[in-house]
Amino acid sequence: MIITEQKPAEEMLEMLAGYDSVFIVGCGECATECQTGGEYEVNEMSQRLTDAGKIITGTVVPDVTCQVLDVGRLLRKNKEVVAAADAVLVLACGAGAQAVTESVDKPVISGVNTLFLGDTIRHGQFYEWCSACGDCVVDEFGGICPITRCPKGQVHGPCGGTTDDGKCEVNADNDCVWVLIQERVEKIGEGMEVLAGAHHEARDYSIHQGPASRIFEPRRTK
Repeated sequence: MIITEQKPAEEMLEMLAGYDSVFIVGCGECATECQTGGEYEVNEMSQRLTDAGKIITGTVVPDVTCQVLDVGRLLRKNKEVVAAADAVLVLACGAGAQAVTESVDKPVISGVNTLFLGDTIRHGQFYEWCSACGDCVVDEFGGICPITRCPKGQVHGPCGGTTDDGKCEVNADNDCVWVLIQERVEKIGEGMEVLAGAHHEARDYSIHQGPASRIFEPRRTK
């Protein structure tokens, strides 16, 4: 799940200054779950911009906005109202905004900030447990990622600043990930060398150098 938040209303109006008419694109997947770009938020934004004197030429909420070809087809179906707009406001993550860019010859305005790749515990509760670093090491730490879940990204053990109740010194709302790792490896009975003073090798940051891509042929079905 890509976690997003809407930009402040004042910032969006400033970004749209000089554009009299706007076409709005939402997202039926992640932005809907985050309540930043679903049907409700798109309609709400339409009303807000109308109240601010903008003309809304139309709106769409694709099933998944980062699907470049699907979004392109949907925008072509709406080509007249898209053409009537001075700019396109996208209430989807940065990937979604750039998918829209591929299909329109208009200024594309991103109405949300892309925050992180999130795990969902309950509806509306998202947590950053993975940084998509390109070199997964969770198997070495009881299935928990210290690179992301430690604010200092430490892979060689705790920093020594853990509070008495096992909380992180950087953010007291978070459990120290090394406490979580210790509890986990004790529970499953393996990986104790992680906590016995063994030093993990320094991360190779060259593994993940953007922009990345991955292209493969779909599996053939019989």
